[in-house]
Amino acid sequence: MRGGPLTLGGTLGGSAANIQNILCAGKGDLELGSGSVRPGDFLRTERVAEAVGVSSTPVREGLLALRSEGFVQLVPRRGFMVAPFTRQDVRDLFWAQAQLSGELAARAARRIDVRRIGRIEGILDRYQTAVDADDTERVAGLGHTFHREINLAAGSHRLALLLGSVVKHLPNRFYATIEGQVAATRTEHPLLLDALRKHQPSRTRR
Repeated sequence: MRGGPLTLGGTLGGSAANIQNILCAGKGDLELGSGSVRPGDFLRTERVAEAVGVSSTPVREGLLALRSEGFVQLVPRRGFMVAPFTRQDVRDLFWAQAQLSGELAARAARRIDVRRIGRIEGILDRYQTAVDADDTERVAGLGHTFHREINLAAGSHRLALLLGSVVKHLPNRFYATIEGQVAATRTEHPLLLDALRKHQPSRTRR
């Protein structure tokens, strides 16, 4: 890890699971996908622990968990190093996400109820407002919430967990920064909601 202070916002718990979230899900300068921590950089447990405000034990446990998921590598006598991340890795992740999310959306279309449709409509309204305001953080968060509601409606817990393990490799706000992505969702999200409302599984895969 390059020199300079590590900063984190908010109060964070010190469990191994929270350490994983800090490093993977958009929690300040430690985030693996933020660009401030790059492939080949070393993550010193002491510095991470100091930044988070916990002991080294949960940090090491969190890093070991991330090692098992391919985020970091353990180099003998040197410590944890951020693993390489290639263009092909990104393509593979997007492909896997498309396959899994398409299947979950199709399953949701077969069984979704009026109450959940109402929740998704409310989320979509707030999402569109955030897009109009060019609020990147809210766009990313509400986009995640929109799809999470659909995934829950599928009633396929294991498949949703599998999808979660895939999207975990890309920061949530990454999607909102892809050129044309947000503009496309202004059309795609309402069409997806309409397919769910009309219980048309085939339309959710387009």
